[in-house]
Amino acid sequence: MSPDWKIGFKDKLLAILGARGVISSDDELIAFECDALPGYRIKPVFVVLPETTQQVSRVVRECFEHNIPYVPRGAGTGLSGGALPTAEGIVISLSRMNKILEVDIANERVVVEPGVVNLSVTQAVSPFGYYYAPDPSSQIVCTIGGNVAENSGGVHCLKYGVTSNHVLGLEVVVPDGDIVELGGKTPDHPGYDLVGLVVGSEGLLGIVTKVVLRIVRKPESVETLFATFDKIEDAGASVSGITARGVIPAGMEIMDNLCIRSVEEAIGCGYPVDAGAILLVELDGPEAEVTAQLPIVQNVLRDNNANEIKIAKDEQERELFWKGRKSAFPAMGRISSDYYVQDGVIPRSKLAEVLGKVGELSTKYGLRVANVFHAGDGNLHPLVLYDGTCEGEHQKALELAGDILSVCVESGGSITGEHGVGHDKKRFLSLMFDESDLDTMNLLRCSFDSKGLCNPGKVFPTPRTCVEPGMKSFKEHPVQKAGQGEMY
Repeated sequence: MSPDWKIGFKDKLLAILGARGVISSDDELIAFECDALPGYRIKPVFVVLPETTQQVSRVVRECFEHNIPYVPRGAGTGLSGGALPTAEGIVISLSRMNKILEVDIANERVVVEPGVVNLSVTQAVSPFGYYYAPDPSSQIVCTIGGNVAENSGGVHCLKYGVTSNHVLGLEVVVPDGDIVELGGKTPDHPGYDLVGLVVGSEGLLGIVTKVVLRIVRKPESVETLFATFDKIEDAGASVSGITARGVIPAGMEIMDNLCIRSVEEAIGCGYPVDAGAILLVELDGPEAEVTAQLPIVQNVLRDNNANEIKIAKDEQERELFWKGRKSAFPAMGRISSDYYVQDGVIPRSKLAEVLGKVGELSTKYGLRVANVFHAGDGNLHPLVLYDGTCEGEHQKALELAGDILSVCVESGGSITGEHGVGHDKKRFLSLMFDESDLDTMNLLRCSFDSKGLCNPGKVFPTPRTCVEPGMKSFKEHPVQKAGQGEMY
């Protein structure tokens, strides 16, 4: 690539987007150096701000023709470095594609552009008695496009499922610039489930420019319980006990004492700062069902040594309970100058055991770990607290977080539940998959992106390219050339 490629390529971008749609000054590019995982920073060459699918297509086609890597970006709230730029590439920000295109209440569907904020979907359909169920803690700022890329969950994903359960159709600009339609408004589209393939693919297969979402009707009745415990293990045992009794709440969330104290100092939502842990349980559904489930849950909490059990007396108190939980990450800055968020998954039955091991690792490394998680589906969010000004502490935090993920995998879980692998956790993917698994995954990626230009350097733990040395294109790859019966 010629050293002066930037000048000519910028002219092409300006011709497509105009001066308002291209960012090139160093000062402005700083805002795009990282996502919500600031430990990794790379300044892109340019940032573009398309407003239409056609503009996205034209930009991607130019990148394809000139071999320029690019990184799709939503609101930048990701916690795995999934939107980390490449040093000699561009960022394609979808923030201006933020229109709700259609609200179809009769068929319980909403069609949106990728830059629409998660909470805005619920706000648009709430007057009709509906809402959009996946609700990440960052839902007031995170966007649907980013949710699709990471298959985001949320506090109510236990009962209602994650993003993949609510996406029916996609419009995608694939890496050669073509625009394709996948799925649609119908719940069971014929053929391969390509929508399911793209949701959670972390931006490696193309750029989503339109999303068909499923919305659900607001429940007839909602009851939110708030329980305190001396030991976090008792809170974890309560979660298993509730599901064992046949009750599937809309959500169950646990916070330990470190989280409780930071949230109470920041928000003042009435959390008892002397509690070892709190458990939030939300029941919803037909009034008769919720009424029957409420005493069952209360009995399980008491059986597991709950000190106090409160039921939200009105919607205002319910929102206050949840406000504390959804403020846990930003509130952590009250008690630590730096923290590193992980995202592992374990079986519910292993909650107490794994939390004990996390405590042992915290002691071993001499670093505090605050625990807050979607307890119902075993999605842990340990926050490793450290002081970045102390030499070696950041590296120690990374090692501790890695050991926590190892414990999750050894317990039958996963290295990620909703934050994705991105740049940060690709070094841990081999804990779950062997080399043949990873090569097969990469082969699938390369069938979409023959040049490896779309969000390169993410997910895969070792340098894996789509074009091997000496090959002009992916079509010459041994797998592509193999005849029937041949194996790679």
